[in-house]
Amino acid sequence: MGLNVTQKLIKEHLVEGEMTPGTEIGLTIDQALLQDATGTLVQLELEAMNLDRAKTEVAVQYVDHNLLQTDFKNADDHVFLHSAAQKFGLWFSRPGNGVSHPVHMERFGIPGKTLVGSDSHSCAAGSLGMLAIGTGGLDVAAAIAGQPYFVKMPKIMGVKLTGKLPDWVSAKDVILEMLRRHDVDGGVGKIIEYYGDGLKHLSAMDRHVIANMGAELGATTTVFPSDEETRRFLKSQRREDDWVELIADDDCEYDVHEEIILDELVPLIAKPTSPGNVVPVSEVAGKEISQVVIGSSANPGLRDFWIAGAIVKDKTVSQDVSFDINPTSRQIIQNMIDTKAFGNLITSGARFHQSGCMGCIGMGQAPASNTISLRTMPRNFPDRSGTKDDQVYLCSPETAAASALTGKITDPRDLEKLFDMSYPKYEAPELQIIHTDMLVAPPEDTSGLELEKGPNIVSIPHINELQNQYDVPVLLKMADDVSTDEILKAGAEVLPFRSNLPEISKYSYTVIDPTFYDRAMKSKDQHGGHIVVAGDNYAQGSSREHAALAPKYLGQVAVIAKGYARIAWQNLVNFGILPLEFDNNDDYEKFQQGDMVRFRNLKEDVVNRNPITIVIKKEGGDEVEITTKHSMSDRQIGILIKGGIINDFKEKLN
Repeated sequence: MGLNVTQKLIKEHLVEGEMTPGTEIGLTIDQALLQDATGTLVQLELEAMNLDRAKTEVAVQYVDHNLLQTDFKNADDHVFLHSAAQKFGLWFSRPGNGVSHPVHMERFGIPGKTLVGSDSHSCAAGSLGMLAIGTGGLDVAAAIAGQPYFVKMPKIMGVKLTGKLPDWVSAKDVILEMLRRHDVDGGVGKIIEYYGDGLKHLSAMDRHVIANMGAELGATTTVFPSDEETRRFLKSQRREDDWVELIADDDCEYDVHEEIILDELVPLIAKPTSPGNVVPVSEVAGKEISQVVIGSSANPGLRDFWIAGAIVKDKTVSQDVSFDINPTSRQIIQNMIDTKAFGNLITSGARFHQSGCMGCIGMGQAPASNTISLRTMPRNFPDRSGTKDDQVYLCSPETAAASALTGKITDPRDLEKLFDMSYPKYEAPELQIIHTDMLVAPPEDTSGLELEKGPNIVSIPHINELQNQYDVPVLLKMADDVSTDEILKAGAEVLPFRSNLPEISKYSYTVIDPTFYDRAMKSKDQHGGHIVVAGDNYAQGSSREHAALAPKYLGQVAVIAKGYARIAWQNLVNFGILPLEFDNNDDYEKFQQGDMVRFRNLKEDVVNRNPITIVIKKEGGDEVEITTKHSMSDRQIGILIKGGIINDFKEKLN
């Protein structure tokens, strides 16, 4: 039996385990990607591990999230990250150079390679025929230090693409169709691999759009073949020598099957407050809007900005709309100028912002209260935009630009009647203008270099080992699909503290319960910690390991949930928080916020995989006993018992 592309990539890099779905495998890692919102913590973790120099073929530290320098904190972090990249031997992408994923695709991505990134959208590199996985920063730090990356072998979902996209429909509508069918948990435990004749009509950057938002499906990653479209892209970046063909064998098989007939797709849109809340644009057309934002890693290509510019060419956007452009890189800006897209957007009334994530992560461009914002971004979780009552819709550049003109959500196909407009036809330049001036190479000799730490940068404190018994309260009970944005929010107020654990921990779960921090600190003093209880798909979304580390700092002993998002589950283990699952999901109803829980013989039960008994003590004195379980590997059990990966790695070094 032949192999699909995913199996070929895994087989080439497999160092531990077997390719049996559900079992743990270890993979050698060729490349690592860090962004600044999570990278500061990774660099502090490398410091805690006493690393001398990166062991991967390529590792790049990007600064793309926290660009606003409203005081010293972000500026100090930029200096720190530059010094850390120099000390540990990483490339450094300077502030304003661009969003990590498209820049990495342009400059460093190579078909056939593996990559781990401390950003959940690192899966975007799968567009080049790479096995690229977003994960917690500790896993990335370990990979940079030369350790294998461990993950449960996923099932492989083969998605056959046939036909060709109609006018006014683009790659964003393909991934929105996948979300419409499968929602935000439909990819959990799976790698999604696209194949079929329809691929020849999707450029490498179209594939980036689809692969990027595979994270919103909960997928481990997304994989495309490396074919002539991949070669064409690398040639446009003057890197054709990096191209290798990587395609599935004719007789390969997939664990799960799906098919999309591209000709049948229509413009789609994700309504608030989930990327999986997808409907046809025509279903919500006519709603008044106040903002349109184009850009982000989910629509980063030159085509995406060009098509928006072509739609608004010689027109002025609605006076009721703030039309915001987040260019994804300096290189994209130069090519936008060369192709006239920049001029078309500016003269239509667009506001240009820095090259970076910006509004996508709530770092500026917050919409007005109680108004609709249309965005070509990957996520629309509550309050992510920076406005508490936001109403964020996710859509294609075509839908966004059409709506900016009319001031209402508009099906872009209606422009043919409204403005007597034909669908603009984009022709990609054979060679793009290349910009590398803001990429700083690592030095040959890193000896004697020191980290430069401002007053907001605090080294990671020691993490205690797991204890054998606890008597702690249930501080929070949550429903299904709680996101990392709700556990540890993003935005301009919070993210400047990403390198200051004591300060950022004050924002733990505040989107859900503003009293959580005070209650957690009190519980830490009185009981030595706490637990939380959740429904299914706990901590979906970002790879933000602060969503595990900050609660750990506040004394979180365990999470008990019906199910976990992959990255969150790994992050909990990595920081020594026990990720428990219900033996019987009906036991979820037996917990109330404020209950006390009792663990006995915990270490022994975890190590021996015994049912983990929890005694729930109610306020009136009644006691209820339930059993839970965990699904950690032997390797992860050893890490958890020691208090996490940092303690484990330091022990190995010694």
